[in-house]
Amino acid sequence: MKSSQKSSAVLARRPVALAVGLLLTSLGLAHAQSVPSAAAPASAPAPATPAASASTATPATVSTPVPVPVPVSVSETPTLATVTVSASGLQLGSSELATPVTVLEGDELVQRRAATLGDTLDGMPGISASHFGAGASRPIIRGMDGPRVKILSDGAELQDASTVSPDHAVASSPLLARQIEVLRGPSALLYGGGAVGGVVNVLDDKVPTAIPEKGYTGSAELRASSNAREKAGVFALTGGTGHLALHVEGAANDAQDYRAGSGWPQGSRVPGSYQRGDTGSVGLSWIDTDGYLGAAYTRQTAKYGLPGDDAAHAGCGAEGNRLVCPADAAPAEASTDATAPMVDLLSERWDLRGELRNPFAGIAAVRLRSGLTHYRHNEIEDGAVGTTFSNQAYDSRIELEHLPIAGWRGLVGLQLGQRKFRADGEESFIQPTATHKVGLFALEEYRWQDWRFEAALRHDRQSVEAQSSGIERDHHGTSASLGAVWKFTPGYALGASFTRAVRLPTAEELYAQGLHLATRTYERGNADLRAETAQNIDLSLRKTAGDTTFELSVFRNHIANYIYGRTVDELGGLQLLQYSQQDATFTGFEGQVHQRLTRHLGLTLRGDAVRAHLDDGSRVPRMPAARAGLRLDGSWGPWQGYTEWLQLARQDRTAAFETPTPGYGMLNVGLSYGGTSSGAFGQRWQIYLKANNLNNRLAYASTSFIKTAAPLMGRDITLGLRVEF
Repeated sequence: MKSSQKSSAVLARRPVALAVGLLLTSLGLAHAQSVPSAAAPASAPAPATPAASASTATPATVSTPVPVPVPVSVSETPTLATVTVSASGLQLGSSELATPVTVLEGDELVQRRAATLGDTLDGMPGISASHFGAGASRPIIRGMDGPRVKILSDGAELQDASTVSPDHAVASSPLLARQIEVLRGPSALLYGGGAVGGVVNVLDDKVPTAIPEKGYTGSAELRASSNAREKAGVFALTGGTGHLALHVEGAANDAQDYRAGSGWPQGSRVPGSYQRGDTGSVGLSWIDTDGYLGAAYTRQTAKYGLPGDDAAHAGCGAEGNRLVCPADAAPAEASTDATAPMVDLLSERWDLRGELRNPFAGIAAVRLRSGLTHYRHNEIEDGAVGTTFSNQAYDSRIELEHLPIAGWRGLVGLQLGQRKFRADGEESFIQPTATHKVGLFALEEYRWQDWRFEAALRHDRQSVEAQSSGIERDHHGTSASLGAVWKFTPGYALGASFTRAVRLPTAEELYAQGLHLATRTYERGNADLRAETAQNIDLSLRKTAGDTTFELSVFRNHIANYIYGRTVDELGGLQLLQYSQQDATFTGFEGQVHQRLTRHLGLTLRGDAVRAHLDDGSRVPRMPAARAGLRLDGSWGPWQGYTEWLQLARQDRTAAFETPTPGYGMLNVGLSYGGTSSGAFGQRWQIYLKANNLNNRLAYASTSFIKTAAPLMGRDITLGLRVEF
């Protein structure tokens, strides 16, 4: 009888084991065919969960930035809930991590979610956004954006065009996210040495990993906002029986041009700031007690305006370090809703995810993440397609987690990627390029008494070919990280990490050559760029228990051969950007302190600042301003609410040809009421109301290329209803 049961278990597990084995083989073949050479030994898997794992003790995560759990009784010592961070690579809890991590989940995520990922995360410690109207906004971490911030979908890299330019949207819908993890700093080496700013990992449920206990589970949400007359809806449903589980989900939103704050000299509504889109996914998984293997298809469409697009400079060019424009070229006047250029985006993505636990002696788990993307967007002006951007790419990684060896527990893994990018039409400022990448990585941890030590190592190789000119550049680099966490007394943790991370140049930095009217720039690449090398020191102190809790972090990041767009000339609002290299230093801090005032009330003070300068004394362009916020939050039975004041300082540490940005203060409030319905289904529901910029302050983003043409949104009130069943 026992023998029969054992045989059944082996047979049930065989589809997963067989599929993982086949995938390992296919990965090896793909590498042999598409990557010229690899080099570098080592390998290291990252956890099956997504996200930015970490290099040095990077995997840390802090629960939500604001609320502190209200204790059940007055005598009970309040303690921050420990959150498992999938980005840690080893499924560690928030109290075990060394470098700063922020996790958004649950009700806090529901209330913070916006149409774009950048707007969803903006305002959290160390995180701002590259504001470009309402349709495109990417996270900026510690003053770094673009390719220095890696965005993942459950551990696999998103493949869109958002790293190319800030007017290109991130192909991910925050409305469908279950959890968002942000690792600040360059120590998340499991996902690439190029993530010098950090990693954002968006977790979702589109590939089921478990059979729902009652056979099904799901949620639905509706919300409406006043400023842009936005309407949005979300649904998700998972059902399963036996070994199979099916998941379907969808989200849609529609918003008109938004109103700026009071006193904007160009009017009330921002022309071309509308946005609408929809996302749908279907996923199927085979699940048993030892793991799962599943796949999902996701289709996303979006249409959004491009505020401030300057079509009058269409004929301009560059002669040496000087801009030259036709005699009749002049700065374009503000466009109207009817004539504003727009982006029409389509992204189709296939995801393959799997995990096999305890496959053989000494191995705790084998995990797989793979994504294949077909992306394109048309930039349309006066009803005609002006430029088409397309990106055909894949990203695959396999991770092996081993059981402790002489006290060391860790991962080894392999990551492969390919990207074929092209821009055709009026703004084809870069010739078609093909990028091939291969990375080998390892992550190990060791525990001794109240200490936890972590070490990570990664080697990357890259080949970037400009297909029209035939120019090809090869780069490689080795990154390493060391970290430690010391819980020197109950409720306190001191973390430290040192990271040496190598970032390889992107195709755009190497080969760009032409006008980009959306950002009002003429861009020139440099095929002789070398790899960047960042040396980052991070120190953090956390207190997670008692009436007073806090997290404080300071960092210094010196980057040799820092690559940036240096403005060498300006003409009528058009800037000539030359990709250049120079050593740069970033220093800063992030922190928040929460004080429990009563059983039902708490007060949070938070702030962050980053300073960045080049070795010649000049400033790094478009840096976020220093911020401070004060928030009063409370809960009483089914009621929860907050009142918050956020103050940004004036940003006058500017680069050449950049204008200062005035400071501003905003008042935000929120209120929610929730409960669980009676009956067999026991549905959990929540009604929430939030008001952002209640004082209707006119505000500009210092990180934006078009800050005066597209100010931040004025007063906005959102009402939402969410049901989980």
